Amino acid sequence: MSETKKTKEEVIEEMQKVVEQMRLDDIEDNPDSANEYFQCDACGAEAPLAGSIQYGQYRLCNDCVLYAEVGFELKQLNNIEELIDKMEDKRLEADCEFIRQDQLRNVKNMFEAPSEN
Repeated sequence: MSETKKTKEEVIEEMQKVVEQMRLDDIEDNPDSANEYFQCDACGAEAPLAGSIQYGQYRLCNDCVLYAEVGFELKQLNNIEELIDKMEDKRLEADCEFIRQDQLRNVKNMFEAPSEN
């Protein structure tokens, strides 16, 4: 019997359903997980615990779980470290955005603080 190979689009669609169901299952098991956040080790974004997965020492957000699982299924990734390496620029962007937002908050707080005369 011949095995029919899935197209890239079919793999992506299937994995989207799987990771969305994981997120929903996590929320059903622990509703607080939708509002508990962590920093994704792949993309660097602050993301809800719901739908995240621990791959060895790395915790990935639901979006990055999708990237990882699609990459594994399509044989484009051999291990999670390859995804972590490929996402380095995305993590740096997230870090820079956090710094920018922090600076804006500090400036805003300086001008909102009551002046002492």
